[in-house]
Amino acid sequence: MDKELISIDTENIKNLIYTIRGKQVMLDSDVAMLYHYETKKINEAVKRNIRRFPKKFCFRLTKNEYETILLKKPNNWSQIATSSTYKNRGISYLPNAFTEQGIGMLSGLLKNEIAIQVSINIMDAFVEMRKFINANKNLFERVINIENTMNRNFTNIDKKLISYDNKFEQIFNELQKDENFKQKIFFEGQIYDAYSLIIDIIKKAKKKIVIIDNYIDDSILEMLKKKNKDVEAVILTSEKSNISKLDVQKFNQEYPVLKIAKTDKFHDRFIIIDSKELYHCGASIKDLGKKCFAINKIEDNSLIDRIINT
Repeated sequence: MDKELISIDTENIKNLIYTIRGKQVMLDSDVAMLYHYETKKINEAVKRNIRRFPKKFCFRLTKNEYETILLKKPNNWSQIATSSTYKNRGISYLPNAFTEQGIGMLSGLLKNEIAIQVSINIMDAFVEMRKFINANKNLFERVINIENTMNRNFTNIDKKLISYDNKFEQIFNELQKDENFKQKIFFEGQIYDAYSLIIDIIKKAKKKIVIIDNYIDDSILEMLKKKNKDVEAVILTSEKSNISKLDVQKFNQEYPVLKIAKTDKFHDRFIIIDSKELYHCGASIKDLGKKCFAINKIEDNSLIDRIINT
């Protein structure tokens, strides 16, 4: 497996995200390259599961849309994608564009050794793009106002740009709204939304995070990388968990401190933040968004000590 492709990070992925029809999207060929699949196989997976991919998840580009994207293609992409996948990308067909919801749905269908890491990097790239747009909203508006003054013929284009920016702001605000929720329900395919909420919970910890999950795997390490510095993370899990001592050792060299203890006393999943906040998760953290589930904040803090001392 090409190590260069495995190491593609969030910054490089951001170069593959385009704004089309007011949505942030990625082309099927780029998604295929990231997941180490043929573009044809990606689109076949969509056809076999077409009911899971409404237009808000995946849509075919028009010729003008595709030509616009080609003008924006990064010149240095050949330095990133060294396989023949890039060279063989022709314009013999109009490609599909995947929104982040579509990529979330797709990641649940595609399974290979790098799928987890790639999915996380793509999710991070989408969120950073939103933050950039939100942070530079005033600048975008000033540019639009200048264009309005210079050429009134661009009025319709300007309105579209403002509309796109507003839509991104709404999505970003939705991600950032009220952290003190009582209950969130996620449906099949909402992988990113569930992932984002778990990250928000992890980032709340100032001293210690306790995660109880019998079927944890190394995907939890990618999430815990986002914890605040010097926050201790403790994972209580079963012998069946797929995470090794070497994984923990390497993680602690860069993001201390992580501890793992084995137990068979729990059935459900819990997250405890600073011994003050208790969350109940209806699905294993490694399976977020694969099926409908809920995350609840338990208000009775007296239960925290009972759980920890179980």
